[in-house]
Parts: sequence; structure tokens; C-alpha cells
Amino acid sequence: MAESNRTPSRRGEQAVGPGCSACRRREREGGGFRLQTAQGPVIKCLACAVRHPPLVRRSLLIALIVGSVLVAINHGDALVTGRWDAAFAWKAPLTYLVPFVVATWGALLNSRNR
Repeated sequence: MAESNRTPSRRGEQAVGPGCSACRRREREGGGFRLQTAQGPVIKCLACAVRHPPLVRRSLLIALIVGSVLVAINHGDALVTGRWDAAFAWKAPLTYLVPFVVATWGALLNSRNR
């Protein structure tokens, strides 16, 4: 590859190629995430990949379904009786956040550009 396409990256690695399709940040060779768009697959850096609308939409849907089931299992008695303690105010959102993070992380690991 021509030397003009290379720019230094973190930890002394060489960045190559055009880089992230959204922000143009150059990744090390084999880095980035291959995500699907209407125009075909694109490579994005981590910062742009976690904001990729289809990925976020899918993770939100998974979090809504799995989080609702978990809230019903873990806090069903409090929901039915209407006795919500102060801890419920932080436990319920966390119950939705965990499946969102897991779904996003799994999608990113699966879409690594190798």
C-alpha cells in the first residue's frame, strides 16, 4: 500500500485505508466494525458504530422486551401491589439498561472487521 495512505495510530500501529465511513477516522488494519446500510456494508469506528441507527433500534427493541420480562419477574409483586420503594427507581432502569448493553456489545463483537 502506498505510504501516503498510512497515518500513525495509537500504540505505534499503522492506520490504513479510508477509515470510518461516517467520521473518516482511520483505524488500524483490520479494525473497525462492518455494519449494513441501505447502500451496502460500511466500516465504522467504535464511536460511530454505537450510534448506528439500525444497531441502536435493534438493541432498544431487545432491551424493551427482555427488560420488561425481567421487571415482571423481579418486581412483579411491587407492580401489582403498587408499593414501590426508593430502590425501584434505580433498579427498574438498570433492568432495561443491562439487556441494551449486552445486545449492543454482542452486535459489535459480531460485526468486527477482520
